Amino acid sequence: MTSKNKKPMELYVHIPFCARKCLYCDFLSFRALASVHEAYTAQLIREIEAQGAFCREYQVTTIFIGGGTPSVMEPCLIADIMRALKYHFDVAEDAEITIEVNPGTLLYNKLHIYREAGINRLSIGLQSTDNRELRDLGRIHTFEEFLKSFQCARMVGFSNINVDLMSSIPGQTLESFKNTLKKVAMLKPEHISAYSLIIEEGTPFWDHYGQGAAGSWRSAGQDGKEHPMAADGPSFPPLPDEDTENRIYHLTRTFLTEQGYGRYEISNYAKPGHECRHNIGYWTEVPYLGLGLGASSYLGGCRFSNTSDLDMYLGLDFNRAPEEVLEQLHGPLQELSREARMEEFMFLGLRLTKGVSGIDFVSMFGIKLETVFGPVIERLISDGLLEKNGVWISLTEWGMDVSNYVLSEFLLS
Repeated sequence: MTSKNKKPMELYVHIPFCARKCLYCDFLSFRALASVHEAYTAQLIREIEAQGAFCREYQVTTIFIGGGTPSVMEPCLIADIMRALKYHFDVAEDAEITIEVNPGTLLYNKLHIYREAGINRLSIGLQSTDNRELRDLGRIHTFEEFLKSFQCARMVGFSNINVDLMSSIPGQTLESFKNTLKKVAMLKPEHISAYSLIIEEGTPFWDHYGQGAAGSWRSAGQDGKEHPMAADGPSFPPLPDEDTENRIYHLTRTFLTEQGYGRYEISNYAKPGHECRHNIGYWTEVPYLGLGLGASSYLGGCRFSNTSDLDMYLGLDFNRAPEEVLEQLHGPLQELSREARMEEFMFLGLRLTKGVSGIDFVSMFGIKLETVFGPVIERLISDGLLEKNGVWISLTEWGMDVSNYVLSEFLLS
């Protein structure tokens, strides 16, 4: 089968290691010795070989190496992973290949090796340019370290860089976030992701903000042991109030638009032609395969996730019959019903500023969008939350402000 006849697919590669877990983080990530990094990489490459055998009919259009903090590993391990991906999968010549990096773990020599391995996009987790705010988040880097990392990336030749920013964080004010936006925009990254902090259960922030147990994290963490930041950790300033959150949200949209960034998704802004192809694939139902510990996949109308148990993952025998290996790796498949796929079409597609296409809906489901969601769409248009432009239906600016409510209206059951 020639590449021209193959279906598009995306790859996500999970690196679960980090230098230190941030106070808000509920991702599958943890510290580990270099020997564990090496063992994990070797096993990940075995999985890449095994999974690649099942994906001959696909061509990989994007790769995203995320975590955790992939840049905490030795760069030669990332290069080994890249070689395996290119050998066992049909990776398109123009594939977008991203790696997430933390300024506190990014050295000049790593960037060179990433480039040589074929990685062409960086996603740098900055969050804030205010060092106090970074400390209160539990980040391991300073703004000055970020600047050095960013400049090194440009010197090495990276011309597609995303910077992650976070709003509604402890102690943040409208003025401090405006300063963050200004300083980042001056650097002219091609892409900016601006997310609002979510307090997740099971994190130190949840212990304090979610349950009101002020300071309880200082003496005990989730597992009853002292949290690694307990000795010299930050205080817990109050979270911004709702009015400040709303003003920050609108400032982000207005300021970045003035700086030449187009908002193409609720939380993502890009210079023309630099929208993240990988994320757009998630929102438009492009099939994707997750590789590594706890990684999630969506293939053939089914969702499945790899085991999150590191010992179990490292102990898998990829030389066994492929069906047996995959059953151990991720268990039974969850086949989505037609109704669930319709719901996801709306949930995910409406996150994009261009919205969803009635033509795409008919092509995918063989029925008109209005036949399934007509009354809901008419009501939301009447309420000023949706707008229609030809075959496209999208969120209005107000609809973006209350997107969680709007998206919930497309539940079919």
